Amino acid sequence: MTRLDPIIAVKKVEESAKWYCKIFGFNRAHGGDHFAVLTTKDNEIVLCLHAWETDNHPSMTNPNITPGNGLLLYFRTADWKEIKQNLDKIGWTIEKDIQQNVNSLKQEFSFRDPDGYFITATEFHTYEG
Repeated sequence: MTRLDPIIAVKKVEESAKWYCKIFGFNRAHGGDHFAVLTTKDNEIVLCLHAWETDNHPSMTNPNITPGNGLLLYFRTADWKEIKQNLDKIGWTIEKDIQQNVNSLKQEFSFRDPDGYFITATEFHTYEG
């Protein structure tokens, strides 16, 4: 079995972890000041947050670069409407409002996290190919 644990560099791990938990309903399974593991309600790791400039990871040494260049966090989730409501409750900026994706034919919307990472939340679907 293979699992992917995506890790993104953030300025403030604690604040980012709280934001992701509030918006997505994730749980914080592990963490400290410089690292957090976020899980789904089913205890599956979905995202890890890592402080810039710690542990000498080569791609996390310069916090002045544009976060997320070449990266899109794409969440396929049954909770997409709840996520949108959570964002609306706190007045969060939506980059692209709810629209139908012409490829998946599913509803989706896009926004940025507190560090500027671009996120798309879409109706859960399986890939057919």
